[in-house]
Amino acid sequence: MAKNGGIRIAIAGIGNCASSLIQGIYYYTPERCAEGVVGLMHTEIGGYQPNDIRVVAAFDVDARKVGQDVATAIFAKPNCTKVFEPNIPATGTIVKMGQVLDGISEHMADYDEDRTFVRSDAKELSKDEIVAELKATKADVLLNYMPVGSEQAARFYADCALEAGCAFVNNMPVFIASDKAYADKFEAANLPIIGDDIKSQVGATITHRVLTDLFAKRGVKLINTYQLNTGGNTDFLNMKNQQRLVSKKKSKTEAVQAVAKERMQKEHIHIGPSDYVPWQNDNKIAFIRMEGLQFGDVPMDLELRLSVQDSPNSAGVVIDMVRCCKLALEAGVGGVLAGPSAYFCKHPPVQYTDDIAHEMTEEFIRTCRPLLAVTAAE
Repeated sequence: MAKNGGIRIAIAGIGNCASSLIQGIYYYTPERCAEGVVGLMHTEIGGYQPNDIRVVAAFDVDARKVGQDVATAIFAKPNCTKVFEPNIPATGTIVKMGQVLDGISEHMADYDEDRTFVRSDAKELSKDEIVAELKATKADVLLNYMPVGSEQAARFYADCALEAGCAFVNNMPVFIASDKAYADKFEAANLPIIGDDIKSQVGATITHRVLTDLFAKRGVKLINTYQLNTGGNTDFLNMKNQQRLVSKKKSKTEAVQAVAKERMQKEHIHIGPSDYVPWQNDNKIAFIRMEGLQFGDVPMDLELRLSVQDSPNSAGVVIDMVRCCKLALEAGVGGVLAGPSAYFCKHPPVQYTDDIAHEMTEEFIRTCRPLLAVTAAE
């Protein structure tokens, strides 16, 4: 039996990332975990294994998902991620109509229905109704999986979490945990929040950060760098609208800048989504180039190609974020979880190198006490 009845989560946005997370909850059974598994940073956190997580509330706006059991909705179009656990039993949790707000970009109407969102005709739930659903289902943590650029929708669900008394995990690049006003609200409500903008297990940004940190530590001056990404899921289609990319590009760029020995001028660093390639589906391909100067000002360059299934890559991190939030709730710790935010996210309130962020996160898990954010200089 799950510890204390398990972890009850609510999800806003039943897309590819939610699909991978839920598949993982059922894939990593207690039996598999006992035998030893791959793909998890932590098999257990605070007595909780992945299978202790239960989806108790879900919100979406797509006609093929609203009204469906979560077990069915995660495999509905336009989801296209790899299915590694097809045997998902009916959960009894029905996807309800959320609020659209700025969650659907106008340009997506120009694409085939199998590739884009189809807005449901169902009546949008009001904020009071969503808060009531979160309270009625006793959700511990609300996960925000809104599309990139959904500034209004992300803040809407953050507000719902605050009113309902839920912890909040902000997986996307709208700045909430790193917005002092919101950070203060969660601290005042004594509710934990982790954010912003999830780093994948081994994705383009974490890889780029590690290499940038390596250059700095090995005395190589980084002169120019780029990161170009292509993919074929709705995230990449959504990001063809350049106006929705402001926070995403800032988040990814700052994640790399934060570990560079010297801050690079804008014209010498380019990081961000590059194009939508439908046949790639949920496969993300990243191209990283770094040009530097070594001993004696001798030039060198590095090029890397990374190919990953995008959504399972993120789910391996979210499954830890959820459990860290639960530990904080049990310990009565509210506000931004500094270590987990820095380790799991691209744009935390305070950036640390990944080795320091990792140590902070492990310390948080061991002690479940709030870790005070300090400046990088300290």
